[in-house]
Amino acid sequence: MKILVTGSSGHLGEALMRLLAATGHDAVGLDIKQGPYTTHPGSIADPDFVDECVRGADAIIHTATLHKPHVATHTRQEFIDVNITGTLNLLEAARKFGLGAFIFTSTTSAFGHVLRPEQGAPAAWVSEELRPRPKNIYGITKLSAEHLCSLFHEKYALPALVLRTSRFFPEEDDSRAIRDGYDDLNAKVNELVYRRVDIGDAARAHLCALERARDIGFGRYIISATSPFAKSDLEELRRDAPAVLRRYASFDEEYARRGWTMFPSIDRVYVNDAARRDLVWEPQITFQSAIERLAADTPPFSELMHDIGAKGYHDEIFEDGPFPVDER
Repeated sequence: MKILVTGSSGHLGEALMRLLAATGHDAVGLDIKQGPYTTHPGSIADPDFVDECVRGADAIIHTATLHKPHVATHTRQEFIDVNITGTLNLLEAARKFGLGAFIFTSTTSAFGHVLRPEQGAPAAWVSEELRPRPKNIYGITKLSAEHLCSLFHEKYALPALVLRTSRFFPEEDDSRAIRDGYDDLNAKVNELVYRRVDIGDAARAHLCALERARDIGFGRYIISATSPFAKSDLEELRRDAPAVLRRYASFDEEYARRGWTMFPSIDRVYVNDAARRDLVWEPQITFQSAIERLAADTPPFSELMHDIGAKGYHDEIFEDGPFPVDER
């Protein structure tokens, strides 16, 4: 099968190119930035270029996007051009050339404001049924692109699945409080209980979606490491997250050995039940597996994450954090 991967120079795009090659697929990489896995450099905002890349492909995995780190450095129009118009160009080409599947990488950031409940409220239980309330141009354009995928399925029967991925980047946290208060690896392992997925697991979810797209038709799925928490934990998670976690996992000894701490409060829990059921996908990296790996003095995340490494999101280096966080 010939698969076009957009964003092939990015974290997830490279992971997909590596996995597709390892599983015998003919992978074609498209990205505006040149890279070792990009065979077609150019912009998805250019419909003629998109047609050239899509012709002859069997399916598209669309990861290319302007991200949250670009909100302060790129205009809203640029977000619309790339995230909405670019997605539309790819969908039009997929329809024109009769492709069998379209897998769109969206983001849990599309939920926006609902991810941060008011003070004193329980943590948010984030499943596919939760109604998004985007808080910036990034979330708005990703949600709009999701709707385009739905439209093309309804009008043209194009199998289109939307994967709302949680955090998988290896870069340091954009929050100064997190950077100052926690070792970087400590923070990332903490996030596995509620808001992070290993990049290898994220890439495998896309391959599972590719296999299941024809049978499902259209669907939205949250892609995150399996959380140990239940709905009954949501209120206490805001008050004392470590106490709740101790009911599900033994981490104190390993954390003490490393001088680590768990976040005192958790404001959301990403629920991957639908993706595990419908996509027949199972994350290999969970909080529990990470603790076991750490105890064996083994890196808690996959080799793929370490092989790909940090790429950054900008050509320039910023003085305060990995990228500016104020919206234009």
